[in-house]
Amino acid sequence: MAPHGTHATRVAIVGAGPAGLLLGQLLTVAGIDNLIIEQRSADYVLGRIRAGILECTTVEALERTGVAARLHEEGLKHHGIELSFNGTRHRIDFHALIGRDVTVYGQTEVTRDLMAARQASGMPIVYEAESVSLHEFDGSRPSVQYRKDGVTHTVQCEFIAGCDGFHGVSRASVPEPSKQIFERVYPFGWLGVLSDTPPVADELIYASHPDGFALCSMRSMTRSRYYVQVPSTEKAGNWSDERFWKTLRSRLDPEAADALITGPSIEKSIAPLRSFVCEPMRYGRLFLAGDAAHIVPPTGAKGLNLAASDVLYLADGLIAHYQEHDANGLDQYSETCLRRIWKAERFSWWMTSLLHSFPDADVFARRIQQAELDYLVGSEAACRSLAENYVGLPR
Repeated sequence: MAPHGTHATRVAIVGAGPAGLLLGQLLTVAGIDNLIIEQRSADYVLGRIRAGILECTTVEALERTGVAARLHEEGLKHHGIELSFNGTRHRIDFHALIGRDVTVYGQTEVTRDLMAARQASGMPIVYEAESVSLHEFDGSRPSVQYRKDGVTHTVQCEFIAGCDGFHGVSRASVPEPSKQIFERVYPFGWLGVLSDTPPVADELIYASHPDGFALCSMRSMTRSRYYVQVPSTEKAGNWSDERFWKTLRSRLDPEAADALITGPSIEKSIAPLRSFVCEPMRYGRLFLAGDAAHIVPPTGAKGLNLAASDVLYLADGLIAHYQEHDANGLDQYSETCLRRIWKAERFSWWMTSLLHSFPDADVFARRIQQAELDYLVGSEAACRSLAENYVGLPR
């Protein structure tokens, strides 16, 4: 008989990305036993290059878990963004419009901080778990099974949190008749380059150009993240650094193009764009959170922030269940999350439609897009709406 181990915990968390790590830390701080199970290695998880714009709610969640010290020391507070079209930049001043801001701090750094906090807490985390599978989550005795170093392990638990991303096992474990999928796949992606060069501007520049969208972002004052829109069929290997910088410069306004400092790329990849929601987000004792339940185009900077919002709702529900014997938070988890998710999906879809070049757009559609941009930068009410959504709607 193959070797087998049995473990017990209150909450089994599948996935050690920022969503799973944040949930684990929130539960640990509240004294709730939990175990994190991750199919990849710690180095792989830490090496993923992702978003870097944090809403106030996400910052507050990290503060609540005691892992925000480095964020406050190294994060960049941004009071607005700039929109570039027709060769001119227009600033949207979040702070003046609504009195709130965002913080630039890379997802890699958030993950690093949460990993360190997990290690310091002494709570268990299993990396490189093979053949992860979820069982009996529609009953009263759910479990997670995995293989590690040739040994099959069964984790008996009371709840399972599926935080293992879009391609993970959690959503896939739910029977098809029990879930409803809403999806839109866009005919383009973002070719992104990370470079150790100073950012071209103090705040992010979102550029709409007839040849395609571009974004000038950053991770610090010495590391920049740039993107250009490319067809969904494009391959990153077809793009030399020289070609990328030339394309980016051509889509920026003259002042930004002249100020752009180029250098060797240290990472280059293409992110496809899609809008995706799976409903509901609870199946018995299995709760989906983050990319396991929803994907947004990166245009609205909502992916990591939505995951943090889900996790806060779930943590509060679990804490109320264990400390106050109150099931309302868990019972309302899916409905509560989805209200916020669909608003973020709407905003991300709107930003994507506003700023990108669509291959099937006719002359009328392009004129409407230009009119929308002109209206936006000329209307305080429209600017306030953008600001409210970008910095994050209230929970």
